Amino acid sequence: MDIKRFETGPRMSQAVVHNGTVYLAGQVGNAGDDVATQTKQALAEVDRLLALAGTDKSRILSATIWLADMVDFPKMNAVWDAWASQGNTPARATGEAKLASPEYLVEVIAIAAL
Repeated sequence: MDIKRFETGPRMSQAVVHNGTVYLAGQVGNAGDDVATQTKQALAEVDRLLALAGTDKSRILSATIWLADMVDFPKMNAVWDAWASQGNTPARATGEAKLASPEYLVEVIAIAAL
């Protein structure tokens, strides 16, 4: 089976397609912005990468969201709820983790069908 990679760098690809499934790398917003803004930016990148691979958010199967602090859960959820494809919401998990830099407050990882 063919593997197709998008925006491949020396460490990782932003998206990989295999066997009808799109795997996205973790997407973040601009370091230093508030959690709602970072969430909007990360989800815009999810949209962009899914389109590049030939699919969209209505086909997301699973999403994992990491927050630097669970206190931001309601703010992130408000942005997610406005963005999510109603009737097509994916399986989702959210947890707290130290992200790559303290200025990052949220990271979104998605897996979608083509």
